[in-house]
Amino acid sequence: MFDRQYSPFIFRHGDQFIIPAESVYAVFEAKQSINATLVAYAQEKVASVRKLHRTSLPIPHAGGTYPPKALTPIIGGILTLGSNWNPPLGDAMRAVLLSGDAGGKLDLGCVASHGVFDYDEATAAYNIHESGKPATAFLFELIARLQATATVPMIDIHAYGAWLDV
Repeated sequence: MFDRQYSPFIFRHGDQFIIPAESVYAVFEAKQSINATLVAYAQEKVASVRKLHRTSLPIPHAGGTYPPKALTPIIGGILTLGSNWNPPLGDAMRAVLLSGDAGGKLDLGCVASHGVFDYDEATAAYNIHESGKPATAFLFELIARLQATATVPMIDIHAYGAWLDV
């Protein structure tokens, strides 16, 4: 998920969008069924995006200048229809979610046929919610987290231009 209002669209090649790292709000892996291999893949994908260099400039306005906006964490997650585990949202899934490095931590997930999960920073644990409406529960949690993020920072576009040989 990326910002389309305050971030410049750079380039599109087929189905691929080239966008500034600063405009990324969230990264999700979407597949048919959750399993250990897919969780590890999603963690690696999330970590690779979180490692990208991001900038933030002071924000000019009519009354002066606001300081640069602090960079907000990029939300990482996984979306599937089903689960290869039995029970679908049990200890095996929780153990795999807790594995891997912190940079690839999955913040949110939806297994549409069974429930949702979210990571609680305060307890360093996953909350797992088996629910009759997982997609709706996931959407509400995602919206709440995006609201807390607000907008993307003001991008230092010259930092991108520094790589040009002009």
